[in-house]
Amino acid sequence: MPLLLAGAAAGMASVTPAAAATAGTQAPRASVPFSGQLNGAAVAPGGTVWAVGYTSGEALPEHWNGKNWTFEQDLNAAPSGDFYSVAAISAGNAWAVGYLPGDSGTASLIAHWNGSAWKRVTSPNPGPDGTLLSGVAAVSADNAWAVGQTGTQKTVILHWNGDAWTRVPSPSPGLYDQLFGVTATSASNAWTVGETQDTTGIHTLILHWNGKTWSQVPSPGGAGFSLHAVTATSSSNAWAVGTTGDQSASLGFILHWNGTAWTQAPSPNPGHSDELYGVAATGTGNAWAVGTEYISPGIGPLSSETLILHWNGAAWARAASPNPFCSSCDSLDGVAAASARSAWAVGTLNLGGEVVILHWNGTSWANSTSANLLNYP
Repeated sequence: MPLLLAGAAAGMASVTPAAAATAGTQAPRASVPFSGQLNGAAVAPGGTVWAVGYTSGEALPEHWNGKNWTFEQDLNAAPSGDFYSVAAISAGNAWAVGYLPGDSGTASLIAHWNGSAWKRVTSPNPGPDGTLLSGVAAVSADNAWAVGQTGTQKTVILHWNGDAWTRVPSPSPGLYDQLFGVTATSASNAWTVGETQDTTGIHTLILHWNGKTWSQVPSPGGAGFSLHAVTATSSSNAWAVGTTGDQSASLGFILHWNGTAWTQAPSPNPGHSDELYGVAATGTGNAWAVGTEYISPGIGPLSSETLILHWNGAAWARAASPNPFCSSCDSLDGVAAASARSAWAVGTLNLGGEVVILHWNGTSWANSTSANLLNYP
């Protein structure tokens, strides 16, 4: 679920470029902390999967090695922080970003996986009232992006050049601006999405990197529209997802980039209201969007279900998805796709805080979560 920063909700989902992985017929259940939340997931070549979030006030990285889920203890990243997003380049190279709480505001949190341990990496904090990072994407070992906002709600974009993270100039066109998701396919093609607020309300915000500068790109959506996540498979194929309003009257919202312009794509909205937080794609004919379906007008912990939509190359349609803990209180915040036969969706049980992990095996989505098995130091 979104974290409130300076009075606005920040989306948490992000997607890295898809990579091939070996798909099993069904994923074994995970050993995960009983209380926590998973915000994002990423798949590396070879099938390694990371899911990140928080548990018991600590930043949480969960690792899938092809057979089991395990908790990889964060050695020095954050005793009291939260990971929002993860990007995996290989089994031995991954990034996770989020925030650390503090008396004077949040501080940016970036940690790196080197194949044996997570290590916190120095990151800029340009905001006078703190910085929060919501999304990360990586193209190579010396090219990665992290995005978010300052405590005063101005856009923040950081770049990794192989040696250090530095801030890159980014448009911040509104009274308040936030970036929630980022994706990159090459050194000259990256997208980040979020929201911008002016005197008429909140609107979608899309920025593009052309190899030299970040610039704002026109995007559909009226007042109250916000984008939470973005994915791209090429310079002419990208998807962004979000919502049209607050929980009492929201609709899932999907945009497509065809190489020339962003346009709204027709999409199902099966619930009383719906919100989309994560998106992933492996090509022009396979994409997933995940979020929450609110099943009754009484919005709250006991009125939500997992929501998964699938793009088959021609249309978006709802896919059947499990609710592992509660038929009316689970939700999804992030998704990662390895191939047409393997994808992962992560989230939380809103009522009790157990993490949710679902796996797509090419035929159906299945529960891969067992919250009562504790594998936490």
